[in-house]
Amino acid sequence: MAEVLKLQITIFLLVAVGFLIKRIKLIDTKGQAAVTNLVIYVVLPANILKAFMVQFEDGMGTELIVMLVISVLIQILSVFYGRLMYRKQPEGKRKCLEYGTICSNSGFLGNPIAEGIYGSYGLVLASVFLIPLRIMMWTNGIAAFSGTTDRKKTLIKTATHPCIVACAIGLVLMLTGLRFPDPLTRSISYLGQCNTALSMLVIGMILADIDVKSLVDKTVVLYTMHRLIVLPLIVFAAVYFLPVSGIVKGVAVILTAMPAGATTSILAAKYDMEPKFATKMVIFSTLLSLPSLCIWSLVLGMVFG
Repeated sequence: MAEVLKLQITIFLLVAVGFLIKRIKLIDTKGQAAVTNLVIYVVLPANILKAFMVQFEDGMGTELIVMLVISVLIQILSVFYGRLMYRKQPEGKRKCLEYGTICSNSGFLGNPIAEGIYGSYGLVLASVFLIPLRIMMWTNGIAAFSGTTDRKKTLIKTATHPCIVACAIGLVLMLTGLRFPDPLTRSISYLGQCNTALSMLVIGMILADIDVKSLVDKTVVLYTMHRLIVLPLIVFAAVYFLPVSGIVKGVAVILTAMPAGATTSILAAKYDMEPKFATKMVIFSTLLSLPSLCIWSLVLGMVFG
């Protein structure tokens, strides 16, 4: 619980800095767009590459494969769940909601929480869990925001996106064990470490243009319930009877229970798809995730040990 609290406070302090520098006009709309592009085209690809360069220990093969399969099934569930639940929403909001259902904040919140609850092995399992999620958020997710009626053009645009390219290179590095020369690896790592700070600053900048009184609306509340309660509850019921260790089950549930990913706001701003609404999704679900993640941590500890 202490780890969850510290991470949430960190998020909101970074968002507050972004909010402040936009409100005092230290950065204007053009500068905000430049920072958004920097995150999407440089920092995020570096962060993805860094995440894929993990070392797996011997003897973990079976559970890692099970974790990977569970994650793939959860991603498939998330895609169809989002399409079903939000099919009647206006296009811009619908794309934000569908993407927010696919893409959680597991990369930032999930890894340290999984490590805090389950130790170093939990961190390894979390890294495997995130592989399908990262691929989906930069394939299906990008296609959702940038899609056109021209399927070929959409496919080309998606396949050549820097984050997709980073996923492809990262998979090769992970599967083969190959690594870049040390100076390049360090450079990628340093750039990737900027991801959380810059992403939260961008969200704060977007939030500065929103009327705080309108932060909560019916659709955002509904999304938050689905993201933090319903989806992880479905996963909990599904993995409960699986003949695998409690750690695998616990990691799958806790990572599904994460709030909306920061990239929901960033991509919505990039493709002009209701960025203010997307920011409400991220901020509100992150706020509500503080008590919900504490409750899930307690439940998983009691049920799975």
